[in-house]
Amino acid sequence: MATQMTPPPYAYPFLAAIGWDDAEIMPLAGDASFRRYFRVKHGAMCAVLMDAPPPHEDPRPFIEVAQWLHTNGFTAPKIIAQDLTQGLVLLEDFGDARLREVLEAEPIREESLYQDVVALLCELHARAAPPLAAYDRTVYQREVALFTEWYCPALGLDVDEAAFKSAWDQVLNIVDADHRAVMVLRDYHAENIMLIAGKTSPLLGLLDFQDALVGHPAYDLVSVLQDARRDVDEALEVKMVEFYKTTASPSGAFDAIYAILGAQRNVKILGIFTRLWKRDNKPHYRQFQARVWRYLERDLRHPALAPVAAWFDANVPVAARAAAWSNYVD
Repeated sequence: MATQMTPPPYAYPFLAAIGWDDAEIMPLAGDASFRRYFRVKHGAMCAVLMDAPPPHEDPRPFIEVAQWLHTNGFTAPKIIAQDLTQGLVLLEDFGDARLREVLEAEPIREESLYQDVVALLCELHARAAPPLAAYDRTVYQREVALFTEWYCPALGLDVDEAAFKSAWDQVLNIVDADHRAVMVLRDYHAENIMLIAGKTSPLLGLLDFQDALVGHPAYDLVSVLQDARRDVDEALEVKMVEFYKTTASPSGAFDAIYAILGAQRNVKILGIFTRLWKRDNKPHYRQFQARVWRYLERDLRHPALAPVAAWFDANVPVAARAAAWSNYVD
């Protein structure tokens, strides 16, 4: 169902218990999940209230990853207070300077800010991975199956699901052969990166990392450079991938794995955004589908994705790709 942005009644006693009993609670943002966010003002102090209601949500992974990020020198919101029974977490407020809106207002800064964003990933990938679950073939396959489960029925497509799984098994062998494993934030993009004023240059504040796993370093790079919510020019993408490779020195198979995980992510997103529209009554996600298709078509050009590209050619006609979403405007 559509997100309702009314604070839960138990938010008020939660805030009162820490001395914020006269705080003002204002809607801030909904989420593709059940999580909601509110800005809380108490005198001169300001914070963000995360409402992650159980049993649908569990804020503990967010808290644990935030602590790991802090320990390793990255900027995640500090935890001010928490009530895990009610699913409430009061967080440091990073302000309103999201990367997406900053780039819209100051497009001249795009290349320099994306270089900062990629440099942060290089630093993250230089750290030993924390003890999180693996982002592996089982998870990849479960995620891409959202495409045949939700997208294909919504567009009236009768597809070969067994061949779909087989095609992905073939290309994922390339990913499996590269054993480099790092923390993968999984939703690293322009709406989850904040610019926080620093003494010399802006700090990059991280949000929405509760689903972090341990997987291949290419995943978060393609997440931010093939952003479902804003266009990233292919020339800039290529330049930033080269910057990452020069800085982080990944394996020789990195380009192929970047394309494979880009396709995997984009296929998953097409399925998830269709589910958000059909099941959860969030039709505004349809506006992003054409862009996601453009990224996916870009990925499918890579020779490593030949089996998956062949499946799409046989099962998904051009009219059921980006063209099907041309009436929805971002």
